[in-house]
Formats: sequence, structure tokens, C-alpha cells
Amino acid sequence: MPTGSPRHGPQPGPPAGRRDGFPAARMSRSAVSEQSPRQEFSGLRMGKPFGIPVYVSWTWFIVAAFITMLVGPRMQIMLPELNSTAAYAVAFVFAVLLYVSVLLHELAHSVLAKAYGLPVRRITLYFLGGVSEIEKEPPTPGKEFLVAAAGPALSLGLGGLGLAADIYVINDGGIPEALVWQLWVANLIVGVFNLLPGLPLDGGRMLRAGVWKLTKNPGSGTIVAAWGGRVLAVLLVVVPVATALSDGRELDLTDLLWPIVLAMFIWLGASQSLRVAKIRAKIPQVNARTLARRAVPVAAETPLAEALRQAGERRAGAIVVVDHDGQPLAIVSEAAVQATPEHRRPWVNVASLAKSLEPDMVLAADLEGEPLIDAMREAPGSEYLLVERGGEIYGVLATADVNRVFSGV
Repeated sequence: MPTGSPRHGPQPGPPAGRRDGFPAARMSRSAVSEQSPRQEFSGLRMGKPFGIPVYVSWTWFIVAAFITMLVGPRMQIMLPELNSTAAYAVAFVFAVLLYVSVLLHELAHSVLAKAYGLPVRRITLYFLGGVSEIEKEPPTPGKEFLVAAAGPALSLGLGGLGLAADIYVINDGGIPEALVWQLWVANLIVGVFNLLPGLPLDGGRMLRAGVWKLTKNPGSGTIVAAWGGRVLAVLLVVVPVATALSDGRELDLTDLLWPIVLAMFIWLGASQSLRVAKIRAKIPQVNARTLARRAVPVAAETPLAEALRQAGERRAGAIVVVDHDGQPLAIVSEAAVQATPEHRRPWVNVASLAKSLEPDMVLAADLEGEPLIDAMREAPGSEYLLVERGGEIYGVLATADVNRVFSGV
């Protein structure tokens, strides 16, 4: 616990008057969440290859059924010796093997990311495919490009191996050939589709890396690749419609269902990437000293009304509970102050409204930018004590004030 003594006159800290009293808290979650750390995924855990937890979302079973129903009739044509039940069973095996190849695609991303020292939280398989949760961005555009390219490269490699096996090894026309044919075609489609130059696809991350390399600005790369994703989303719907109209065919809405779903996924992912780029552009503006509220130190038994009077005199926006030696013990919760009726404030002491200071709730006043955001995310809370290098109290940083920097993004 840092040490410091109460200052009853002018003291180091935020300029007086920057925060008057206790403004109503409006806790936006645009940048720093006050929620508890994320809960573990509720899907089915399949294992931990290469130390990376793999989960299957319950939505996978829906798409597995959809793929089975879609591929089943094709298997009946390719394998006429099978009855209907057997053909659909083979189609289900194809659905499982397809997602095994999707898992290998994601492992290619994740294993290379880990080799570069980037933490990977987990891989999740869900109805649209898979996603690798890599918790930090690659530090260079070159590594960004390689991590993004690893997945499509593996899918294209699987497609090429399957094609070679189909031509030279498995050519008896039975179930193995039918499965291999479906799988190599599917992997080639997955590989090529993911190379399309738009976020959130792998090709979008490769485009982002290229623009980042040229401009020396990762934010510019994100903006270009995100708009590329939006263009792709529009084309996914427009091209099939235009093709049908030019051929004089009637539009079949069932044929448009999958392109529309993919277009929505890409559009939303691209839009989220644009929002993240805007947030990242504002991160350098987050400075603990600039955003700090001036704090008034009071003893634990001080009535709230008296503490507020002292805060008003010093034009402070926060109250810190200290012991007799001036060591900070707790921060009075702004939300608790707002919830206390005015007529009760003379009879309520500040200790009953304060949150005890844990070590990770005490931050250096010099923190700014990404390190400050990271420190707040590691210990979610509504207020943090800011201290100088010598341990003196500088002020209080409110999460609400940090989030206001990102308001409107």
C-alpha cells in the first residue's frame, strides 16, 4: 500500500475546478468494462491441442444437420448402391470431417500466433465456421500477414492433397472417394473464400498488413480492409441477383439465404473492425493525469455530509478514506454517494460507502494509453487511486471519465 499524508492546503494533484463535486455516473462500456472477467465458454470442450482449448458451440449441431440434409441427396446420386439412411449417414460424416478441417485451419492461425509469443485464449467452432481468439495483435505487419495467411494456406494445402488422393490413390468410386471429393472441393472453397480482401476474413487481415506496411499506420490498414469487407458483403448479394436477372431466371430466395447470411456476417465484422480502429485512434488520448479527479482525504469516521463539504471547498471530485498516518485505505463510491438521500448524509460515515483498496486498484499517475487501459481491464472497477512515484496521492481515476473519451465511437 502506498503511503501519503493528508494535505489540508494546496497539494499535488489534478487542477482544482476540473471536477466539481460528484457528477452523476453514466457508466458507458465503450472501452473499459466494469463487468467481471469473461466467463468460460458454455459450449462443448473438445480438447486442448498445442495447449489451446477447443470448444464446439451448440450452433454447430444446427449447421451439421443443415449440411447433412444438403449433401445427403448428392450422396444418393454419387453412391446409388446406398439406401437413403446410409447416404445421409455418409453426409453427416462429411459434415464432421469438414469441421475437422476447419479446426485445422484455425490451429494453423493459433499455433503460429503462439510461436510469435501471442497468447491464444481458445478456438471456437460454430455455425459459420471457426474463430481463433488471439488476445494480442501481432507487433509487426509481417507477422500479422503470416498469421492471417496460415489458415487459408492450410485449407488450400488440404484441398490439394485431397485432389491428388482423389486422382491417384482413391478412385474406386466408393464411400472414401465420395468423401474425399467433397472434402477437397470444400477446402479449396474455404481457402479461396478466406483470401478475399476484406475484414473479418483472413484476406482482410492480409490486406490490413499490407496497408500497415505501406503507411506505417495499422489504423489505416484496418479502415481500408474493413471497407473492403463491406464491399464484399454487398457483392455477395448483388452478384447472384444480377446473374439471375441477366440470365432471365426467377429469383429463388432459398438460393439467396446462404449469401445473405454470409454477407451479414462479413458486414457486421467489418463494421466492428471500423469501430475498433476508431477506439484505437483515441487510446493515446487516455492519460491518467489529465482525466484524474482531485481527491480529498478524510478519516473513516467522517460523516458523508462533512466529507462532501470539504470536497466542495477544495473543488474535488473524489473522496479517499485514509488512516491516522495518511495511508489511503479506500475510495468512497460515487454511485453510493448518489444513492444516499441528502437528509441521511450527516448520519452516514464515509467508511460505510467506501470500497477497500486492493493493490491492483492503485495505479501510477504517469500511466497513459494502452498500458493504462490494460491495467484497468485486469482489475475492473469504477474508481482507481492514482499515486505519484513516492506514494503520494495524486487523485482518483473514474472509469466513467475514461469511457467518455470513447463516447460516440
